[in-house]
Amino acid sequence: MSNVKIKWLIYTVLVGLIPVLSRALIWFISQNRTMDFFNAADFVVFGLILHISNINEIEHFDDPERSWKTTHNGISIAFISFYSVLFACSLLGQSNPGLIDMGAMKYAAIALSLTSFGISYSVYRRIAKLRQDT
Repeated sequence: MSNVKIKWLIYTVLVGLIPVLSRALIWFISQNRTMDFFNAADFVVFGLILHISNINEIEHFDDPERSWKTTHNGISIAFISFYSVLFACSLLGQSNPGLIDMGAMKYAAIALSLTSFGISYSVYRRIAKLRQDT
C-alpha cells in the first residue's frame, strides 16, 4: 500500500471514524445501554471529513487533467450539501421527536457515508498512482 493511501487511512478515515468508534466504545462499556450504538450525526461527521479532505487534497495536487479536479470538487461540494441537510434533520429530530424518522435517517447517513468512503478511496488511489508515476 502506498504512503498516500496509508496517510489517508490514518489521518482521514480513522480520524473521521472517531465519533462512531467513541460511541461504540461508550455503548460497549455502559451498563444500561440507553444510547444508540449508531447515530446518524456520527456518520454525517465522517462523510464531511472525507469530502473536506478530498477537496483539500485535490486543490493541493497538480493534476494535468483539470476537468477531473473540477468534477471531484463538485461531487464533494454536493455531498457536503447533502450532509448539511442530514445534520439539520438530525437536530430537528432530536429536538422534535416524531418529526423525523431517525431510523431512516440513520440508514441514509450510513449509506451516504459508505458512498463517500468509496469516492474518497478512488480520489486517493488516483493521487497515489499519479505521485508514483512522477
